[in-house]
Amino acid sequence: MSNTGNHKRVYLDYASTTPIDERVFKDMKPFMSERFGNPDSIHKEGVVAKEALRNARATVARFFGAKPYEIVFTSSGTEANNLAIFGITAGVTDNPRLMIRHTKLHAITTRIEHSSVLEAFRELERRGVVVTYLPVKADGIIDLAEFRKSLRPETFLVSIGYANNEIGAVQPIRKISSILNECADKSYFTISDSLRKIGRPVFHIDACQAASYMPLKVESLGADLVSIDGSKSYGPKGIGALYVRRGASLAPIIFGGGQEFGFRSGTVPVYLAVGLARALEICEAIRERESKRLRKLRDFLYSQILENLRIDGVGRKVVTNGSMKERLPNNLNISLPDIDTELLTLKLDTSGFAVSTKSACLADERISYVVKALGRSDEEAASTLRITLGRFTALSDVKSFAETLRRCLK
Repeated sequence: MSNTGNHKRVYLDYASTTPIDERVFKDMKPFMSERFGNPDSIHKEGVVAKEALRNARATVARFFGAKPYEIVFTSSGTEANNLAIFGITAGVTDNPRLMIRHTKLHAITTRIEHSSVLEAFRELERRGVVVTYLPVKADGIIDLAEFRKSLRPETFLVSIGYANNEIGAVQPIRKISSILNECADKSYFTISDSLRKIGRPVFHIDACQAASYMPLKVESLGADLVSIDGSKSYGPKGIGALYVRRGASLAPIIFGGGQEFGFRSGTVPVYLAVGLARALEICEAIRERESKRLRKLRDFLYSQILENLRIDGVGRKVVTNGSMKERLPNNLNISLPDIDTELLTLKLDTSGFAVSTKSACLADERISYVVKALGRSDEEAASTLRITLGRFTALSDVKSFAETLRRCLK
């Protein structure tokens, strides 16, 4: 990371955003200058851009184990989530032939989703959709029995994040999909003709945090819609993508020239698409060894923090948030109930370390609703410290951070 004077800055907030990989930037550069054409133009510059976009889409499709026409480029993970949620709702409700009269639409999500998912569902509630917000257990994982009980004949959409952006908890996506498929065998869901064909609700996964560390082959996951974000996977900011299973009743939420197979109008920024594709290619190539390396660093850091705090004469309490087993390999989230962690974060920042207290999207919130959903007290939910390691984190960085944290807490 960068140096300030003679002091090295150590970035430990990779869940918030990742630095762009130099290999990604190298591939993007030609399309930021000499290959700047609009991919919808028919002249030479346009043809060159269109070919690059076609190749980028094919690469992203391979990452998902999907077809190129099932990949829709968006401006972010937030837009991908919104397109999935509002697009499916519009696809089911806007066509009268798909509605059963006097039936109330029902959707399912969890209490710990990213704000781009939760706020979308709150808007659906204002429009008349009934939404079930599933609780999570103390480890941050949903109860599958509760999920099964929450399903109704009117359920048209299930949206569950693969890995949580604050506590790193990884949900049992394949088991969730299996439960939906079991219901399909019973022809349980009858809300519309389109859903009757598959016999179950549409299954959307927010995989923005998971893309760097978890395989996202859609047939294995059993997903109909999957969202990703370039800024979480060492790619450029300003681009995301949504996998849309062929035949899904998705309607556009942005209108214009009909780009992206009619799902998302607007000129696609080719250089960003190229960058996203290269970033995902690298993530897939190094996923196993990088996950193993980061898990080892994370566990070492965790042990150092516990040791440092336990030998401190003050005897501070440490609360670990989320399962340490079903968790992203780079994520560590703790609560220090007797510490002002916002002040601690600023002290660490002046010492050269970038960490966070909660999601950067919740800067104005006093407590973490994710940690609160684990059954923690308000004090514990207001005193969180999120440390997320990444591709450029070294063992020396972790050791230095552990020592600096100890000094700051003294």
